[in-house]
Amino acid sequence: QVHLVESGGGSVQPGGSLRLSCVTSEFSDCMGWFRQRPGKEREGVAVIGSDGKIRDDGPGQGRFTISKDDAKHILYLQMDRLRLEDTAMYYCALAYTACGYYGTYFDPDSFAYWGQGTQVTVSS
Repeated sequence: QVHLVESGGGSVQPGGSLRLSCVTSEFSDCMGWFRQRPGKEREGVAVIGSDGKIRDDGPGQGRFTISKDDAKHILYLQMDRLRLEDTAMYYCALAYTACGYYGTYFDPDSFAYWGQGTQVTVSS
């Protein structure tokens, strides 16, 4: 059984920063961060392959950075210059196929396992 546990969420003012962490029992071909804003569908934020290649042209492009520690099996999402619209539940996910294997990088259906999420609230 694969386990993913996110942490690091919280409340922050616009322009602030947070770093999310996801501890997982294993890494796989593709690891990703997604988010779900109130009343919206889940959307991809960034993904990273087992080779370290990154796709991060999601809603946090230029502000969010995905990284991983292979030895510790921890996935990170550094979020800077946060905006009100970044308020969401953030999830990490694991896929057993290469990032973009099905022609899209941010399809939630491509990911087999999910964490329970960590809430990020940006408010003034």
